[in-house]
Amino acid sequence: MASPAYAQADADQAEEAETEIVVQATRTGRRVQDEPIRVEVINREEIEEKLVMRPGNIAMLVSETPGVRVQTTSPALGAANVRIQGLKGRYAQILADGLPLYGGQTPSIGLLQIPPTDLGQVEIIKGAASALYGPSALGGVINLVSRRPASEPQGELLLNATSRDGQDLTGYVAAPLSSTLSGSLTAGYDRQSRQDLNDDGWADMPGYERFTVRPRLFLDAADGTRALMTFGAMAEQRDGGTMPGANAPDGSPFAQTLRSRRYDLGLTAETPLGGIGTLHLRGSGVTQSHRHIFGDAVENDRHRTAFAEASVGGEAGATTWLVGAAFQLDDYRSRTFSAFDYSYTVPALFVQGEQELGNRLTLAGSLRWDAHSDYGSHFSPRVSALYRPGPWTIRASLGRGFYAPTPFVEETEANGLARLLPYGKLKAELADSGSIDFGYASGPLEANLSLFASNIDHAQQLQTVDADHVTLVNADGVTRTRGTEVLLRYRWRTVSVTGSYVHVSASEPDPDGPGRRIVPLTPRDSAGLVGMWEKEGRGRFGVEAYYTGRQSLDDNPYRTRSRPYVQLGAMGELILGKVSLFLNAENLLNVRQTKYDPLLLHRRAATGAWTVDAWAPTDGFVLNGGVRLRFGGE
Repeated sequence: MASPAYAQADADQAEEAETEIVVQATRTGRRVQDEPIRVEVINREEIEEKLVMRPGNIAMLVSETPGVRVQTTSPALGAANVRIQGLKGRYAQILADGLPLYGGQTPSIGLLQIPPTDLGQVEIIKGAASALYGPSALGGVINLVSRRPASEPQGELLLNATSRDGQDLTGYVAAPLSSTLSGSLTAGYDRQSRQDLNDDGWADMPGYERFTVRPRLFLDAADGTRALMTFGAMAEQRDGGTMPGANAPDGSPFAQTLRSRRYDLGLTAETPLGGIGTLHLRGSGVTQSHRHIFGDAVENDRHRTAFAEASVGGEAGATTWLVGAAFQLDDYRSRTFSAFDYSYTVPALFVQGEQELGNRLTLAGSLRWDAHSDYGSHFSPRVSALYRPGPWTIRASLGRGFYAPTPFVEETEANGLARLLPYGKLKAELADSGSIDFGYASGPLEANLSLFASNIDHAQQLQTVDADHVTLVNADGVTRTRGTEVLLRYRWRTVSVTGSYVHVSASEPDPDGPGRRIVPLTPRDSAGLVGMWEKEGRGRFGVEAYYTGRQSLDDNPYRTRSRPYVQLGAMGELILGKVSLFLNAENLLNVRQTKYDPLLLHRRAATGAWTVDAWAPTDGFVLNGGVRLRFGGE
């Protein structure tokens, strides 16, 4: 259970908060309420709330933000990606302190391998953000900002257990090392037993065991120089498919496993350049290796990403400016299917500017030029405007971006490359997106209405060739998405009530025939209602209800449209000094897809899948609880 009580760019009362929320994802270092681009921020308080509900990964942390949906892409392994405003998950770029520490294109499983323990805030930009971050940010950006050490040593230890035989152990320590240096260390161990909830011999919940560690070093010099260096390591074994002693419908066992290893190194730094401005430097390197088993097939691969960026920015009166250059390498190698290997290099130049016109109007623009080694040069512009008359906030934004195709769409990530036929040269995907937001904040009331739209040309699609093979093509037409988001929040003393509604209309060319179709697995309507009581130093209690409307389904022999469903949840945390006791109940109505239809297909699909797509929860009701211990600090 989680409440979507995130701080939004239109929340003008944030100006009165004791701690200002400063956005990093846009590179300008402005307060969230001053940004012309709408940025939604999940602050540390909300991160701590989600932390006791799902300590092992950030899926819950982002999933209940209106317009952001975590979609399961592999029921066998539980893999999931983030869909922003109805767009496919491959278009969302996940960053850590502005660095692609999880790869240029974050794997679907990556979302479930990122712990939230050491996050200070999470920043979400919706719509084409290629003007800021290049081709991987066609649909939006999620920037995970590090938790900075306090002035005194501090630490915490969290132990969690679930009713489905899952356990989590996470630890965090941070301390000043000198007058200018401080450091932190985060480590975690997470596991889950494989579960077959409907006794059909197939795992509805995969089993996994994961270790993570991340040390960070922070520099804050007296001359204004700041730097962050980080190293991360992750190792996971994930097992799904048929249960021991069971068979798939063809009479044979079908193991589906994934062994993952990831190592990354990152650096961000900034230093004043006298009266010129500020020099900003970023760099990172990531290597990921995977060993996939799909029945009798074994697929081993390695994915490497390297990134470097330098920019100079400053202010001149009411004008804020920034110019820079970047370079990214994205390299994939498969031992089993070398025909799909690729190595992309993308040098880039970019410029950003903001102009304040009085106290109410701010204009912003950015332009980026990327010279992709395989898909040519592309310009990605974005313009935004902020107007603040009284308690109202109005934002408008238009942007263009591009995406460089790879062999990995949701289906091939989930089921491997064995069924994918070699394909010809694909075109880069091009997207235009726009949005307008109307916000109102006065006293305890906060409201926001957003209208958004996007068009994608040459969208990459999977096309069925025969009963055992598929291939990749560019869509013959435009993929269109239109939608509306509504948010209402009321705060009264220690109680807050939040309501949200999202409507999405998305259509695309049908990859297997003439005409158009509704984009599968995109709920047309979804809504949420959350109530939360919280008192500092005492604890919190919350209840929630979420509605997910009908979704169009693809290649599902049991139905062409999903059933709508409602999920209820409740959580409580009791704080006793340095010790917290927590209990969280997810999916109280025990909604589970296998209550309505089988998950298993009668025959293996052309993609290689043995299951239909997940359109509802597959784990049903889950109860988790534990203890959280704090040390040092305040």
